[in-house]
Amino acid sequence: MTNLLQQFVKDESGATAIEYGLIVAVLSLAIVAGVGKAADAIQWLFSDNGSKLANAFAQH
Repeated sequence: MTNLLQQFVKDESGATAIEYGLIVAVLSLAIVAGVGKAADAIQWLFSDNGSKLANAFAQH
């Protein structure tokens, strides 16, 4: 029984899959946060009354 437990503790075959899963999770959170910030910036750019870009589209 102890031999089986020692083999289980030394086995690292699933470690890379867990590491890749953690990397994907962190990257997904970063992408979601980045998209949210970009959407806020674009909304501010078009909604600001003093913005040259907003005024350029309003004249047409």
